[in-house]
Amino acid sequence: MTNLAEARSAQSNNLPEAGVYTIDLTHSTVGFVARHLVAAKVRGQFTEFEGTLSIGETPESSSVEATVKAASITTNNETRDNHLKSADFLDLENFPTLSFKSTKITPKGSDYELTGDLTLRGVTKPVTFALEFLGSGPSMTAGGVAVGFEARAEIDRRDFNVNFEGVLENGSVVVGNKIVLELAVEAHK
Repeated sequence: MTNLAEARSAQSNNLPEAGVYTIDLTHSTVGFVARHLVAAKVRGQFTEFEGTLSIGETPESSSVEATVKAASITTNNETRDNHLKSADFLDLENFPTLSFKSTKITPKGSDYELTGDLTLRGVTKPVTFALEFLGSGPSMTAGGVAVGFEARAEIDRRDFNVNFEGVLENGSVVVGNKIVLELAVEAHK
Protein backbone atom coordinates (compact mmCIF):
# COMPACT_ATOMS: atom_id res chain seq x y z
CA MET A 1 0.00 0.00 0.00
CA THR A 2 1.41 3.31 -0.99
CA ASN A 3 -1.12 5.70 0.47
CA LEU A 4 -3.94 6.06 2.97
CA ALA A 5 -6.70 5.78 0.32
CA GLU A 6 -5.34 2.43 -0.89
CA ALA A 7 -5.00 1.20 2.68
CA ARG A 8 -8.62 2.14 3.46
CA SER A 9 -9.81 0.46 0.27
CA ALA A 10 -7.99 -2.76 1.16
CA GLN A 11 -9.39 -2.59 4.71
CA SER A 12 -12.97 -2.17 3.50
CA ASN A 13 -12.53 -5.30 1.39
CA ASN A 14 -11.94 -7.12 4.68
CA LEU A 15 -15.49 -6.42 5.87
CA PRO A 16 -18.59 -8.58 5.75
CA GLU A 17 -21.62 -7.57 3.73
CA ALA A 18 -23.30 -4.49 5.25
CA GLY A 19 -26.37 -5.11 7.38
CA VAL A 20 -27.53 -6.10 10.85
CA TYR A 21 -26.30 -9.44 12.21
CA THR A 22 -27.61 -11.22 15.30
CA ILE A 23 -25.15 -13.06 17.54
CA ASP A 24 -25.66 -16.83 17.42
CA LEU A 25 -25.63 -18.00 21.05
CA THR A 26 -25.01 -21.62 20.06
CA HIS A 27 -21.82 -20.87 18.12
CA SER A 28 -20.39 -17.99 20.16
CA THR A 29 -18.46 -17.71 23.41
CA VAL A 30 -18.15 -14.90 25.93
CA GLY A 31 -15.22 -15.97 28.07
CA PHE A 32 -12.73 -14.65 30.59
CA VAL A 33 -9.44 -15.63 32.20
CA ALA A 34 -8.40 -14.70 35.74
CA ARG A 35 -5.23 -15.47 37.66
CA HIS A 36 -5.76 -17.70 40.71
CA LEU A 37 -3.04 -17.52 43.34
CA VAL A 38 0.23 -17.21 41.46
CA ALA A 39 0.25 -20.58 39.76
CA ALA A 40 -2.88 -20.94 37.65
CA LYS A 41 -5.33 -19.23 35.38
CA VAL A 42 -9.03 -19.96 35.77
CA ARG A 43 -11.12 -19.83 32.62
CA GLY A 44 -14.82 -19.21 32.62
CA GLN A 45 -17.63 -18.10 30.39
CA PHE A 46 -21.13 -16.74 30.31
CA THR A 47 -23.67 -19.00 28.61
CA GLU A 48 -26.56 -16.54 28.15
CA PHE A 49 -26.07 -13.41 26.08
CA GLU A 50 -27.45 -11.58 23.08
CA GLY A 51 -26.34 -8.87 20.75
CA THR A 52 -26.25 -7.32 17.33
CA LEU A 53 -23.53 -6.27 14.95
CA SER A 54 -24.47 -3.42 12.65
CA ILE A 55 -21.99 -3.63 9.79
CA GLY A 56 -21.67 -0.47 7.75
CA GLU A 57 -19.84 0.25 4.52
CA THR A 58 -16.74 1.12 6.57
CA PRO A 59 -15.48 0.05 10.00
CA GLU A 60 -16.15 3.56 11.30
CA SER A 61 -19.84 3.27 10.38
CA SER A 62 -20.23 -0.11 12.12
CA SER A 63 -21.30 -0.80 15.71
CA VAL A 64 -21.83 -3.55 18.29
CA GLU A 65 -24.24 -3.93 21.21
CA ALA A 66 -24.43 -6.90 23.57
CA THR A 67 -25.94 -7.89 26.90
CA VAL A 68 -24.81 -10.77 29.12
CA LYS A 69 -26.81 -12.40 31.94
CA ALA A 70 -24.56 -12.47 35.00
CA ALA A 71 -26.32 -15.56 36.39
CA SER A 72 -25.04 -17.59 33.44
CA ILE A 73 -21.41 -17.47 34.62
CA THR A 74 -19.70 -20.85 34.75
CA THR A 75 -16.17 -21.97 35.57
CA ASN A 76 -17.12 -25.66 35.91
CA ASN A 77 -17.01 -25.37 39.71
CA GLU A 78 -20.34 -24.71 41.46
CA THR A 79 -18.78 -23.35 44.67
CA ARG A 80 -16.60 -20.87 42.75
CA ASP A 81 -19.50 -19.93 40.44
CA ASN A 82 -21.72 -19.13 43.44
CA HIS A 83 -18.94 -16.98 44.92
CA LEU A 84 -18.55 -15.13 41.59
CA LYS A 85 -22.30 -14.40 41.61
CA SER A 86 -22.10 -12.95 45.14
CA ALA A 87 -21.53 -9.34 46.20
CA ASP A 88 -17.78 -10.05 46.32
CA PHE A 89 -17.69 -10.17 42.52
CA LEU A 90 -20.64 -9.74 40.09
CA ASP A 91 -23.27 -8.94 42.76
CA LEU A 92 -25.93 -10.71 40.74
CA GLU A 93 -28.74 -9.62 43.06
CA ASN A 94 -28.15 -5.93 42.31
CA PHE A 95 -26.61 -6.16 38.82
CA PRO A 96 -28.19 -8.99 36.81
CA THR A 97 -26.60 -8.00 33.48
CA LEU A 98 -23.34 -6.83 31.96
CA SER A 99 -23.45 -4.81 28.75
CA PHE A 100 -21.24 -3.47 26.01
CA LYS A 101 -21.99 -0.74 23.47
CA SER A 102 -19.35 0.22 20.94
CA THR A 103 -18.30 3.83 20.47
CA LYS A 104 -15.69 3.37 17.76
CA ILE A 105 -14.31 0.73 15.40
CA THR A 106 -11.05 1.56 13.68
CA PRO A 107 -8.76 -0.34 11.32
CA LYS A 108 -5.46 -1.48 12.80
CA GLY A 109 -3.29 -3.21 10.22
CA SER A 110 -5.32 -6.05 8.74
CA ASP A 111 -7.49 -6.17 11.89
CA TYR A 112 -9.45 -3.66 13.98
CA GLU A 113 -9.77 -2.02 17.36
CA LEU A 114 -13.25 -2.12 18.89
CA THR A 115 -13.73 0.51 21.59
CA GLY A 116 -16.86 0.79 23.64
CA ASP A 117 -18.50 1.21 27.01
CA LEU A 118 -18.49 -1.88 29.22
CA THR A 119 -20.95 -1.80 32.11
CA LEU A 120 -20.25 -4.17 34.99
CA ARG A 121 -21.71 -3.83 38.52
CA GLY A 122 -23.29 -0.54 37.46
CA VAL A 123 -19.93 1.00 36.51
CA THR A 124 -19.37 2.00 32.89
CA LYS A 125 -15.82 2.32 31.58
CA PRO A 126 -14.30 2.42 28.10
CA VAL A 127 -12.63 -0.80 26.97
CA THR A 128 -10.71 -1.44 23.75
CA PHE A 129 -10.70 -4.92 22.20
CA ALA A 130 -8.28 -6.21 19.59
CA LEU A 131 -10.77 -7.40 16.96
CA GLU A 132 -10.19 -9.89 14.17
CA PHE A 133 -12.66 -10.53 11.36
CA LEU A 134 -12.49 -14.26 10.63
CA GLY A 135 -14.58 -14.24 7.48
CA SER A 136 -18.09 -14.64 6.13
CA GLY A 137 -20.03 -17.16 4.14
CA PRO A 138 -23.39 -18.83 3.76
CA SER A 139 -25.22 -19.65 6.98
CA MET A 140 -27.20 -22.80 7.75
CA THR A 141 -30.36 -20.88 6.80
CA ALA A 142 -31.09 -20.78 3.09
CA GLY A 143 -29.97 -17.41 1.70
CA GLY A 144 -28.49 -16.32 5.02
CA VAL A 145 -25.01 -14.95 5.68
CA ALA A 146 -22.80 -15.85 8.65
CA VAL A 147 -19.82 -13.84 9.91
CA GLY A 148 -17.15 -14.62 12.48
CA PHE A 149 -15.10 -12.39 14.77
CA GLU A 150 -12.74 -12.85 17.69
CA ALA A 151 -11.94 -10.13 20.20
CA ARG A 152 -9.67 -9.82 23.23
CA ALA A 153 -9.24 -7.14 25.90
CA GLU A 154 -7.81 -6.78 29.39
CA ILE A 155 -9.53 -4.99 32.23
CA ASP A 156 -8.67 -4.32 35.85
CA ARG A 157 -11.58 -5.69 37.88
CA ARG A 158 -11.14 -2.95 40.51
CA ASP A 159 -12.11 -0.35 37.88
CA PHE A 160 -15.60 -1.91 38.01
CA ASN A 161 -15.82 -2.06 41.83
CA VAL A 162 -14.96 -5.76 41.96
CA ASN A 163 -12.79 -5.30 45.02
CA PHE A 164 -12.56 -8.77 46.59
CA GLU A 165 -9.16 -8.84 48.33
CA GLY A 166 -8.72 -12.46 49.40
CA VAL A 167 -5.17 -13.05 50.67
CA LEU A 168 -3.66 -16.26 52.04
CA GLU A 169 -1.59 -16.41 55.23
CA ASN A 170 1.60 -16.36 53.14
CA GLY A 171 0.51 -13.13 51.42
CA SER A 172 -0.52 -14.70 48.09
CA VAL A 173 -3.43 -12.95 46.41
CA VAL A 174 -6.30 -15.36 45.73
CA VAL A 175 -7.55 -13.61 42.57
CA GLY A 176 -5.53 -11.38 40.27
CA ASN A 177 -6.73 -7.92 39.34
CA LYS A 178 -6.24 -8.33 35.59
CA ILE A 179 -9.09 -10.09 33.80
CA VAL A 180 -8.76 -11.07 30.15
CA LEU A 181 -11.97 -10.97 28.13
CA GLU A 182 -12.11 -13.34 25.15
CA LEU A 183 -14.95 -13.32 22.66
CA ALA A 184 -15.57 -15.67 19.75
CA VAL A 185 -18.66 -14.55 17.86
CA GLU A 186 -20.65 -16.03 15.00
CA ALA A 187 -23.50 -13.82 13.84
CA HIS A 188 -26.18 -14.19 11.17
CA LYS A 189 -27.79 -11.66 8.86
